[in-house]
Amino acid sequence: MIGEQLRRLRTGRGLSLRALAAEAGVSATLLSQIERGVTEPSLATLRRLAGVFGASLATLFEDPSAPALWISRPGERSMLHGPRGQIGYERLTPGNGQLEVLRGVLQPGEATSDQPWSHASLECAFVVAGTLTAEVDGVRHAVARGEAITFDSRQPHRYFNAAAEDVEFILSVNPPMP
Repeated sequence: MIGEQLRRLRTGRGLSLRALAAEAGVSATLLSQIERGVTEPSLATLRRLAGVFGASLATLFEDPSAPALWISRPGERSMLHGPRGQIGYERLTPGNGQLEVLRGVLQPGEATSDQPWSHASLECAFVVAGTLTAEVDGVRHAVARGEAITFDSRQPHRYFNAAAEDVEFILSVNPPMP
């Protein structure tokens, strides 16, 4: 699905694989593999590609044939992968570009990113299990099971697990992040 949408966006702008790769700072080989469904892009690669198109990350998941009603089932969800040692998100919402809801699991010591970053959205993280540490604008907040944190994500932020057990959380972002 990501590969098909990437190809539609690329060809719609009249870009070759090499031209898009140069703009996004990735290899043409990687883009070819993504478009053919051979590999899944990392979250960092998706952000770079969305930036080239001046669109949100959700744009890369948009499905023009997405139904008005969608049921998210385990094993059928698409994944967003971060670099090694960082988060992999499970997408709970369809790719319609209106709302992004993700399920994340961080193992002890893992983080969503090496450094805090920002984007123009409203973000809410609800902790399902464990204790999530949310760093927002340089301040760390411990968010326990059953609690949620909501903030303007234009503030630099990231999440990490400083505890000894896994932390599971649901992340809602509106509008979807670029």
